[in-house]
Amino acid sequence: MIVGTAGHVDHGKTALVKALTGVDTDRLPEEKRRGITLELGFAHLDLPQGRVGVVDVPGHERFVKAMAAGAGGIDLAMLVVAADEGVMPQTREHVDICSLLGVRAGLLVVTKADLLPGLGDGWLELLTQDLRALTAGTFLEEAPLVTVSAKTGAGLDALKVALSSRLAALAARPAEGPVFLPVDRVFTVKGFGAVVTGTLLSGRLGRDEQVSLSPGLEGPFRARTLQVHGEAVERAAAGQRVAVNVPGIEAQQVSRGMALVRHGELEAAKVLDVELSLLPSVEAPLPRRSRQLLSLGTAHADVAVRLVDADALRPGERCFAQLRLAAPLAALPGQRFILRGSRALEGRGATLGGGRVLALDAPRRKKGASEKLKALAEADPAQRVTWLLTEAGYGGLTERELFARAGLGPKELGKLLEALGAKGGALLVDKEARRFVSPQVLAGLSARTLAMLEAFHLASPERDGMPKSELEQKLGVPDQRTFGKLLGSLVEQGRIEAGELVRLAGRKGRLDAGGNSLKAALDDALQKAGLQPATHAELAAQLKAPLPRVVELLEALARENRVHKAGELHFHASAVAELEAKLRAFFETHASISTAEFKELVGATRKFVIPLAELLDARKVTLRVGEKRVLRKR
Repeated sequence: MIVGTAGHVDHGKTALVKALTGVDTDRLPEEKRRGITLELGFAHLDLPQGRVGVVDVPGHERFVKAMAAGAGGIDLAMLVVAADEGVMPQTREHVDICSLLGVRAGLLVVTKADLLPGLGDGWLELLTQDLRALTAGTFLEEAPLVTVSAKTGAGLDALKVALSSRLAALAARPAEGPVFLPVDRVFTVKGFGAVVTGTLLSGRLGRDEQVSLSPGLEGPFRARTLQVHGEAVERAAAGQRVAVNVPGIEAQQVSRGMALVRHGELEAAKVLDVELSLLPSVEAPLPRRSRQLLSLGTAHADVAVRLVDADALRPGERCFAQLRLAAPLAALPGQRFILRGSRALEGRGATLGGGRVLALDAPRRKKGASEKLKALAEADPAQRVTWLLTEAGYGGLTERELFARAGLGPKELGKLLEALGAKGGALLVDKEARRFVSPQVLAGLSARTLAMLEAFHLASPERDGMPKSELEQKLGVPDQRTFGKLLGSLVEQGRIEAGELVRLAGRKGRLDAGGNSLKAALDDALQKAGLQPATHAELAAQLKAPLPRVVELLEALARENRVHKAGELHFHASAVAELEAKLRAFFETHASISTAEFKELVGATRKFVIPLAELLDARKVTLRVGEKRVLRKR
């Protein structure tokens, strides 16, 4: 579990953490000089149920980005309010940020309690009323209120008891998902190399596992050592503050905003489908298109916000949106984020709203897509997997890709896919890669295939079927095994016949009377021409027929083995058979044949000799060896 501070600048957050843990989290010289926290600080606290991490965040408005980076991994927030100042602008903004980022529990901590006697009777009661009004309707609505003094130590024991009680009621973070550790610090340890730190938001990371730093450093790199609260561990789990030694990179190559992930598991995304809420305190609606500042994990980036099926998002309302980034960003499905504007709202800061990530690298959403996104937002695990497979289209998704996008543990996902497969809800098209396709997608692809074959038969009634490779190309199926599954399914249903040619069941080439006459005329013309046939254009002119029709009928004759295609010419099968017989007779007395000898045997010019020589090679009658040819041994 991770405990974090929240609250206005100079309200005693760092002093409170030091009094609780004995650690001064202000580590920078500038922080010491100015007496305020500028960067995230980290400590740990021992409670009866174990050791918890403590994150101390800046309270100054200028450092809200750092505060948001720290709050993203907090399980319990201590909202710190100084007894002598009460609720201030950053108190309100920090409550908004923690709420939007999904902080699950909290405490109200009134610091500088040693000043209360001098502030008059009833002061604490008024301050309590202000805090209850501020936190109404938030995760802090029923939070206990504790008064403490870091100076005298009064109230610290009661605060530890309250912390222990609130943390005990929280469920542990799920540790079965993809590894995702947003980087909040990086430094170099002499003799070890770069060390990155952060709160592990998801998954389990083991020592020596292969990792990437996303975006930008794909590696793979090795997680050589892991530490939790300064102690070496073999494995770290979600909800822990972790330091990871990653040899092979320099500290200056890593920056806050990157995330440490398991190699090959999660790719950075440039487009995010999200569920977005606008704070009730915002003064004006968010227009259909706008540019805002996104805080996600420890990253901050300008983002184009496009509302889905909404002309505007009004204060206090929620809708679906798509966030488009100029550069890829590491993100996790289900992760919480905030949006901030360029202008601070009076008394509250610049935070506008926030929400959660639904899907990564989604296509541009068209009108009516909100129903599809609503189904995803409300989906149970089985529905989410079904939705992801449908969205993936013909390419489908591997089990590993589903694991990264569905937010499910490997065992749960495996059982779910097995159950969906048994019910026909997910089709395994590649056993080796464990690639699945949605049955709805395959049904749509089947309908397209049948329509395409019907159009083919109508356009080319004399042809026996469409070449399989041509059909695959026209359908645009990226995976050959998915294409094979498609054909197998349609054959099994009795809808098609498939070999090298694919056709609708029972639909062989059928020629009309004119077609049969022309086909017979072509056969006769080529038989008479022997080894010196006319070109396609010459045949069309000779028979007074359209060239495309002549070409189609020549292909039909070739499929029937009545003619053989060589280059741009078609030779009659009887002429080729006679030539083969002459050639075999020649080889009875000769070991090889030269080009000149072959030309004399054919009795024609190079226009016909070269295609015929290549045809005999292709038919495995001859084999070219240097400048000569020899008879292939059967």
